[in-house]
This record gives sequence, structure tokens and C-alpha cells, in this order.
Amino acid sequence: MAVAAAPPGPGLALDAGLDSGLDPREAVVVLEQFLQQGRVSALLWEVCQPQAQAGCLELQGALLNKIVCLPEHVSNKLQGKNPPVFFPQNYFPLLGDAVLQVLEKISDSLRGGLDCSISFVSHVLGKVCVHGWQKEILGVLVPRLTDLTKSDCIWQRICWQLVECVPDRWMEAVVLGFVQRAPGADVLSRLLGNLVVKNKKAQFVVAQKMLLLQYGHTTAVLQNLLGYLSLDSVRRTLLLRVLQELLETWSSSSAVKHSPAEQQLYISKAILICLSYLKEAEIASCRQELLTSMMEGVKCHLESSLPQLRRLGMVVAESISLNINTEGPVLKFEYEEDDETRELKSLLVQTPSFYVVPSLLDDESEKAGAALPLVPESNEKSYTAAPVMPDEELDAELDSDDDLIPYDMSEDKELKIKAPVYIRDCIEVLTGSRSEDVDKWEATVKALESLVRRNPAATREVSVELAKILLHLEEKTCIEGFGELRQRAQVAVLTTDPIPVAKYLTSQFYSLNYSLRQRMDILDVLVLAAQELSCPKFHGNTKHSGVQKPCIQLLPGSDSSKGWRRIVDERIKSKTRRFDTGQSRVELASRPNEFNSVAGYFFFPLIQHFDRPLTTFDLLGEDHLVLGRLVHTLAVLMYLAVNTVAVTAMGKALLEFVWALRFHTDSYVRQGLLSCISSLLLSVPTERILADMTEELLETQSWLGDVMEKDPDGDCRRLALQNLLLMENLKNKLEAVPS
Repeated sequence: MAVAAAPPGPGLALDAGLDSGLDPREAVVVLEQFLQQGRVSALLWEVCQPQAQAGCLELQGALLNKIVCLPEHVSNKLQGKNPPVFFPQNYFPLLGDAVLQVLEKISDSLRGGLDCSISFVSHVLGKVCVHGWQKEILGVLVPRLTDLTKSDCIWQRICWQLVECVPDRWMEAVVLGFVQRAPGADVLSRLLGNLVVKNKKAQFVVAQKMLLLQYGHTTAVLQNLLGYLSLDSVRRTLLLRVLQELLETWSSSSAVKHSPAEQQLYISKAILICLSYLKEAEIASCRQELLTSMMEGVKCHLESSLPQLRRLGMVVAESISLNINTEGPVLKFEYEEDDETRELKSLLVQTPSFYVVPSLLDDESEKAGAALPLVPESNEKSYTAAPVMPDEELDAELDSDDDLIPYDMSEDKELKIKAPVYIRDCIEVLTGSRSEDVDKWEATVKALESLVRRNPAATREVSVELAKILLHLEEKTCIEGFGELRQRAQVAVLTTDPIPVAKYLTSQFYSLNYSLRQRMDILDVLVLAAQELSCPKFHGNTKHSGVQKPCIQLLPGSDSSKGWRRIVDERIKSKTRRFDTGQSRVELASRPNEFNSVAGYFFFPLIQHFDRPLTTFDLLGEDHLVLGRLVHTLAVLMYLAVNTVAVTAMGKALLEFVWALRFHTDSYVRQGLLSCISSLLLSVPTERILADMTEELLETQSWLGDVMEKDPDGDCRRLALQNLLLMENLKNKLEAVPS
């Protein structure tokens, strides 16, 4: 064949130079000259000739392997001491230049009416990409091919043949490389043509794998991919099919529960980009399917415990509604906009696939400005001209009361309503006949917390009644911070008289006729009160005012993963020995932990009846949001019970609770369960863990390993790893103790 008849230097240098009896360094010198003189393009061109294509396929396969794997072969022979030209980051751009030279020769041959084959070049491209060097070779090919295919149909046909001749086993790497590096959808359309229609493997990669099975690609890649499908009438049918499959996944409750939030965001972006490319006729043809998917999808997203997923459902539902109801009413939700939602909404607006030259834009604006009438600088701000008034109206204007001197009200003060000074007066204002006095009611709500803390004895006489009133209290006026004022008053009552109020609140959590909001308020109050009782208080002199309280601030409704990262970091920091020679720290005033004697009243009633559904409340069913809050509350109470008498019994009960719910489908609940394990390991003494919970701990360790490897939620995997590290620390601590 023609390659075998080539001069001994170039052809045999790649095929046998390193494997011959020559010294490897001498062979590498020959190969380096071979590359620097551009002989790779001559070798590739020779294989593209018709007579070479009819030759031995085994020789072509061996030659393909030598060309693509040359840096590895050289590195093996020289034990890693390669010349710079054989570094992959240098070699594959050279190979890309050689491929371009061959493609130019193929273009000239086609214009001259001569036959040649491009399949060997396609094989080289495919094998380089599947080995992971797409960036290096396509970084050279794509910019040059982008310019060559702008107005030359022959070059477009060459590019199409180049990718169509890639074997199926390498097609995914090539298609992915082109999609990631094409500067726009129009360029990708010129480079790939209708590849997704002709090649089943390419169609699977573009329409299935990159959209439904992967979620790590950037928004620009998604816009390239879906824009490519929209730019040809043959491919638009595939775009509609992709949109339907994306909506099926988005509206699937199973997918929402078991796929990570990052994948949900990725699918939402793909749906919005698809909607931006649809025409009115296409929307009309699938309006009913869009409406059905929207209703199902927004329902399962709003049922999620994660705020991010709920917000995603709202944004996508609003966008679908806006597209299918162009003239009628559209869905509108209330949510706080952030960078993520703004980015999602911006995807509905198509970005132009061409660039406007700035100089032309400036010229057009200057011409447009020249056609406008000139306006004096003093009149830049728009205003309404005053009408010309008749003389009679002018006289009447002068006879008006404008010349009267107004009263001086600068020293006037707002009348302040005096707040009640007794607890029973507050109860009468909040519940009795005097509740119609709105100003008195507001003053009572604002003063209640301080009044409770100043009068603990009077509060204990009516503590349960006051807790009941505050639990059912509704806002009558637009008082600023009403929810916080009510919560602080509830916490004050609970910390003043912990046992009876805790019994009341925990019993009401599982009672009938309470809203989910009230049940979550109970959990928030229990957490804040437990935190206050477990932390030392400062009295008397303010010499410790500059010292931070040694307690962990847990905001109700805050993100669980962030809160628990702060909890564990604080606890690990407190157990870390540090040596410094700086200023000595002020010792905190020590006092008994008030949570010690009441921890069981906060904890055990909450954990008893979680598996008993009520008529309007089912924790193991549709009310999994409250279950998630309950689990996180138990984790915090467990953490705050460190060094208390009941901590071991609480730990055993909590471990059984976690074990019963460990396979829950909601990621927020699973995060709370893993946080419970962290609290248990940090709070229960090591010797009690090993004496009372050895078998349970071994089973828990196996479960944590599965969570770390298989859980779709990133926070769950992180928490599982954190717990395994805590267990390893316990093991190391035991091994360090002398027997």
C-alpha cells in the first residue's frame, strides 16, 4: 500500500522507531524532527488516498494507535523525560494543525474533481476525543472551521462528513466536544449539520444523555444544544420531543424526590430555553400537554420541603403559563427573587446568534439623534407646561388662604398608650372586652416579653393560660415584627416556667385543629427556649460584655445544612486544643445548666407519637415538611442536652427514631436524621455509646457508608461523611486510652 512505500524516515518512525533496536533517544530525535517539519499531515493525507483505503485495515489500525498514543509511547520509553513537543498539551494542537492541512487538501481535491476519503481523519479525531484531549485538538479545529464554513458549502459538507464518519463508540466524545466549544448555536449547526437525524448514537447523546442523564453542563452549552435543534425544520421535531421528555421528568414526583437539586435546576433551565425557541403554531399544537405537565409539576414542586425546589416550580410554572396564555390570565406566585430566579427568567429571551459591530451601532444612533429636535440643556427633565390662566382666575388665586400663617406643631408629641403593668391585665387586653382598643393591644404585645421576664412569680401562676393565648394569637393590626414579638413572648413564658408550659406545647403539637404553621411555631419556641436555658446568663457588672455568649444561634426556618455546619464546627472548635501567647481570655461566669432538669419534658413527648396519623395531620404522609422540622428540632435538643442526666436515654431513643426513618424519600428529612446522628455522637459520652449502643452504632456506620456513596443529595452525602469521621475519632480516642 502507499503508506508502506513511503520513505523509511517518516512512515517507519511512527510505526516501528521506538520498538526497533535503535536507542530510544535517537528515535525520539527523529520523531521530533518528523513533527516539527509537518510530516504528520503528509502521512494523514497519504492514508486518505483511494489506493491506501483499499489496503490492509490492520496496518491502518496500528498507524491510528501510534498517531493518537504517541505521547504515551514516548513517555514509556523515556520514563517520563519527554521533550516538550511530546507533552499532550503541545502534541495534540500540532495534530489539530495537521488535520486542518489535510482537510484543506481534501477541499482542493473535491473542487478539482478528485476522489479522496476522510474516514481515517475522522477516526483520528474520534480516538483523540475519547482519550480526553477534546480541548486541545478542538481548540485548534473549531475556530478555523467556524471561519471556513461561513459562506462555503463545500467546507460545510466536509465538516459534516468529518463527524458523520466517526465510529459510534467515539461519537459521544466528539459531539460533546463540539457542543461545548462552538461559540453559538448557528456555528454548531454549520459544523454538525443534521448529524442528530442521521446518527442514532448522536441523537441519543444530544436528546437524552446530555439533557436527562447529565446535569454538569453550563447554561451556554444548553443554549448551544437546544438552539442547534431549533435551527432546522427537520430537527425541530426533535426539539418538541425533547421538551415533552423534559416536562415529563420535571413533573414526576419521583424524580423531584430522588434527584438532586442541581439536576432539577438543570432541567428547569433546559425547559425554559426550549420554550424560548418555540413558535406560536408549535405551542398551539401542544398547549394541552404543556398545561397538564405544568399543573402536575408545580404541585409536586410545591410539596417539596426544600425552598429552592419550591421556587423552581413557581418560576417554571409562571413561564409555561406566560407562553400558553398569551392573551388570558397567567399564573403569578409570590417569592423572593435572587440571582438564580433572575437567570431563569432571562432564559426565556433568546440571545441573538450574531454580533453587532459597535461602530455601526454608533453610526445608527448618531443618525437617529440627528433626526430629533434639539432640546435646550435646561429642559432635559420632562415636565408639564403650566397652562395660561385668565386674569379673573389669577385674582381669585391671590385672594385664597395661602397667606395664612400655619400653627407651630414642632413641639407636638405623639400620644403614647400606656402598656399594662400586670400579667393579668395583659391577658385581659389580649382576650377580653378591651381587645377592641387597637392601640392598647399593640402596646401590650410589644411590652409582654419584658413584663414576663420581670415578674416570674406572677407569670408562673398563669403560664399555661398565657402560652395558650400566645399560641392562638392572631395579628389584628399591621404591627411591625408581630411574629417575632409573639415568639419572643412565648420563649419568655417557656423559660420562666419550663415544665408545665413544655408539657402543654408538646401535647398540642400532636392535637387536632392546629395549622402546620402553628405546629412549626411550637417547634421553634421549644428550640429557642432550650437554647436559652442551656446557655449561661450574665448578671450584674458588665465586665463580660465584650465576650460572646457561648451558644449557637439557630434562626427558625433557616437552612438546615448551614445551621448544622455551624453547630458541628462550633463543637469541634470547642474540643480543639490551641496554644497561643496572646492576651488571656476573660473567664465566663459559670452557673448551673437549667436545661438539665427539663430536657426530657422537651424531648420525649415529641418523639412518642410521630407515627400516629390524625385526621388533619400525617407526619409520615403528606406533612413531611413538618416532619423535617421535627427531626431538626430533635437534633438541636439532643445537642443542647450535652452533660445532662437524660442524655443517654435521649440518645438511645433518638437512634431508634432515626433507624425507623432512615429511608425517607424527602432529602430535608434525611438531612435532619443525619444531623441527629451528629448530635448523638457529640453529646452522649463515649463510654455510654459503647456500652449501650454498640450494635446499633455498627449498623448505623454501614448505613452512613451507603448514604455517602449513593444518596442523590449533596448535603446528605457531606453529613454522612462528617458522621463517619466523628465515629473514626471516637475509635482513635478509645485506642489511645491505655488498657
